[in-house]
Amino acid sequence: MANQYLTVVQQLGAALGRIVGALDENGVVIACSDFGLINTTRVGLSLDASSGEVLRRSGYCYRYIDSSSRKMIVFVEGEDEEAQKGCILSSIALAGYSEFADGKNELINFVKNVVTDNILPSDIYVKARDLGFPVDGHTAALVIRAAEGASSVQVLDLIGHLFPEKQKDFIFNVNETDTVLIKSVAPDIQPEDLEKLAASIADVLETEHRIYTEIGIGTRVSGVKDMATSFREARTALEVGKVFDTEHSIVSYGNLGIARLIYQLPTTICEQFLDEVFKQGTIDSLDQETLFTIQRFFENNLNVSETSRGLFVHRNTLVYRLEKIKKLTGLDLREFDEAIVFKVALMVRRYLDSSSEII
Repeated sequence: MANQYLTVVQQLGAALGRIVGALDENGVVIACSDFGLINTTRVGLSLDASSGEVLRRSGYCYRYIDSSSRKMIVFVEGEDEEAQKGCILSSIALAGYSEFADGKNELINFVKNVVTDNILPSDIYVKARDLGFPVDGHTAALVIRAAEGASSVQVLDLIGHLFPEKQKDFIFNVNETDTVLIKSVAPDIQPEDLEKLAASIADVLETEHRIYTEIGIGTRVSGVKDMATSFREARTALEVGKVFDTEHSIVSYGNLGIARLIYQLPTTICEQFLDEVFKQGTIDSLDQETLFTIQRFFENNLNVSETSRGLFVHRNTLVYRLEKIKKLTGLDLREFDEAIVFKVALMVRRYLDSSSEII
């Protein structure tokens, strides 16, 4: 909570040319323009909350403020007249910011409850109206998952600095690794724009803070209730991407394609499908070189000449490998329909392997 005041006291300190900070009720410095003073303690301050008086003591001016949710004592370096005026102005500024932050936090809690289904659907519009929250705005959810060694608390703080003035954007944590950004977007925003936004967030976290992340992107939705849909899509994108798209750290729900369908199938149906497809043999009988050949063949749209050039092998060598695959599996990858069946089977196999690892 104290971090939200840090930027304000830094700006006040720069404007006044003096150290500016804030104490909590126990006299602990919770925010200060001089970082070295944070978490130090000042005791014995006796201030009348109602009088608005300024106390001059030991080279500093102090003034008590009482916002709706937090009581603080503001201090400014110096005991002269300018320091006293600066202390009064700083206390007014921090009190106003505290009221603003309280309102913003209430909105964030509301949005978090909506996307995590922690509020009754019938109460959503009533609460939105009470808070002045737009019920028909366009939003998209991004779930930023911190890699091992980093926490969502760190990510939350850093992303918060990327969107400091965005009143319609909401950032919060849902667990130890996942940070959610509910981004206000234009009605005509394109998926590529959201991917660029995610890429810029990931780039800042990695290059400037050495924090590596995976980001799932939900589709654009309209209306306050549908924010939960975009959030679920973003989380699904992360989970499905972890199985089928391991080469990319940013995955959009709209790009999942058939992988999304496979991920939702029961494992028993998937196993039955593999048994029916590979009646003559088993997919497990294919070695790594053969699987690599198949992957390149698919990437080159079943073009034998292009694939052989890419693999630096003679065309006849590739044809021989494809014939070998046909004998082992009963599927001719040069036939479009059979290639589709084989591609789906590979994805199903990967899904089953990931499921068994989780179990």
